[in-house]
Amino acid sequence: MSEAGPSESEKGVTEKTSGAYRVLARKYRPSDFSELIGQEPMVRTLTNAFATGRIAQAWMLTGVRGVGKTTTARILARALNYKTADVDRPSVDLSVPGEHCQAIMEGRHVDVIEMDAASHTGIDDIRDIIDRVRYAPVAARYKVYIIDEVHMLSTPAFNGLLKTLEEPPPHVKFIFATTEIRKVPITVLSRCQRFDLRRIDAGALVGHLASIAEKEGIAVDAEALAMIARAAEGSARDSLSILDQAIAHGSGKVDAGAVRAMLGLADRARIVDLFEHVMKGDIAAALTELRQQYDVGADPAAVLTDLAEFNHLVTRLRFVPEAADDATLSEEERRRGRDFAEKLSVRVLSRTWQMLLKGIPEVQNSNRPLAAAEMVLIRLAHAADLPTLDEALKTLEGGGTASQPSAPSRPASSASAPVSGGAASAVAQARMPSGGGGSAQAMRLVEAQPEVAPPVPVAAVRPAVEEPPAPALKSLADIVALAEQHRDGLVKAMLRRYVRPVRMEPGRLDVALTEDAPRTLLNDLTTKLRAWTGRNWLVSLSKEEGGQTLAEMESARRESAFLDARSDPTVAAILARFPGARIIDVRIPQAVDDAAAEDDGDDTDGLPEDPVDPAVDDDE
Repeated sequence: MSEAGPSESEKGVTEKTSGAYRVLARKYRPSDFSELIGQEPMVRTLTNAFATGRIAQAWMLTGVRGVGKTTTARILARALNYKTADVDRPSVDLSVPGEHCQAIMEGRHVDVIEMDAASHTGIDDIRDIIDRVRYAPVAARYKVYIIDEVHMLSTPAFNGLLKTLEEPPPHVKFIFATTEIRKVPITVLSRCQRFDLRRIDAGALVGHLASIAEKEGIAVDAEALAMIARAAEGSARDSLSILDQAIAHGSGKVDAGAVRAMLGLADRARIVDLFEHVMKGDIAAALTELRQQYDVGADPAAVLTDLAEFNHLVTRLRFVPEAADDATLSEEERRRGRDFAEKLSVRVLSRTWQMLLKGIPEVQNSNRPLAAAEMVLIRLAHAADLPTLDEALKTLEGGGTASQPSAPSRPASSASAPVSGGAASAVAQARMPSGGGGSAQAMRLVEAQPEVAPPVPVAAVRPAVEEPPAPALKSLADIVALAEQHRDGLVKAMLRRYVRPVRMEPGRLDVALTEDAPRTLLNDLTTKLRAWTGRNWLVSLSKEEGGQTLAEMESARRESAFLDARSDPTVAAILARFPGARIIDVRIPQAVDDAAAEDDGDDTDGLPEDPVDPAVDDDE
């Protein structure tokens, strides 16, 4: 005998008599494919697959939270094990409840095993599945394993599942669900038929919520439904949860004001007013509007977020007028959005968008969100009608002052030509203070140009491009400095350690190398010098012994400094006074610059040289 599910009226009677209340998300959970909303491509694919008998061995369901992954998995398990008095085969048409349908949808069927991978992540849990798949189902046609949040499985667990997933017994089917598809190994994905469950369209959500409210006998404003659908962000479960909360908040009646207060949202019409004040540059009116919305419970960050959404809507309407048909939009948003789309430039809209994207996190992270939001609005209002540099230059080039005729038009190519002398112009942007009320602040372009210079050919004023002079290299130390300038630490170190200079001329360098020098040093140095100086160099290995390497010269200077320090009477006295003390470093103070000495007029010829300043380490 088949188990028929209770009707909606029976559900209501049961709830009233038992005193139990089921939330809307559970009460109106879809039980067959016809009740799924917004997932038509998946339903079409499964219908064709079942009709032709091309049923996969595993499915991967992915999508954001609340779009119906687990519900779809149960419906799919029900379709696989569908059996009635007249039908005994897998079927997508589940209009007549089958023998196993109710138990599967309630999650209590013995052959449909549901596992939450978030709490069963290890290889031992997968081993248990592998051990049990060999046994035939007890009552149903297929043994179905539904693994939710499958991306939470560990790497060993995924590896343990691979072989069984690739060649499962004919009586076993796997259904996986995840919100993080990128965390699932590609080896697992390649063994599954994947369905991406899409976010549910806002219009479809509004219709779904309206039908449920009618069944529940709840009066709901159309604007309130639009707010709930927008807040749900494409999630059916979230929308029903918000509707449940709104019903409780409004004591059985749902209106726009109650939903707005519950979610901390701003009035959409007032958001449009705020947008208008900002675009006009009316800072006083914008701050007043923000304060009033804040006083009635709107969150400052939510206000800016709604402002960004409306800015995005206006931008879309400029290019896609059909965007006004969105069911979640109010008539005020449609009408005024179209007006703004006709008046505002893409430059203004895109700049406002970028500033809001930067300002919203500032408000969210601030310990004074209202003040932070006010500062964001001030920046927006000041920048709303500022011209770009190109527009300012075009304004100046296109016309003169009030007492002068417009300058003759220039060729398009002359826009980038520099302007010299009296033709140079300065653009000053001055925002005039508000005259009171809600008047917009004016912005003037002041052109400081006493007279308009005649157009000058571009070629006549464009300076010739001069090649930078090649660096003058006179010694090995100069090449080391050049390597340091180009941040090539490896070449610098090899030059100091392995190269003994023999002869150096422009474009030619003869050197000797130490015994431990790399074999490719000369070739590498030739290539580097050509790249750094822009000319060809001949770097050759000389048979002469060559001088000291730079490292050897530095070591010799250091030893000489140590010897001089030890022979200094003062240092010798210190060493004698503190037995065990030793010299660890010698530092010579920087000499007085000759030019500075001449400017001071001091005669330093008779002064002794600066003494050595040794650093002494007292071991005791």
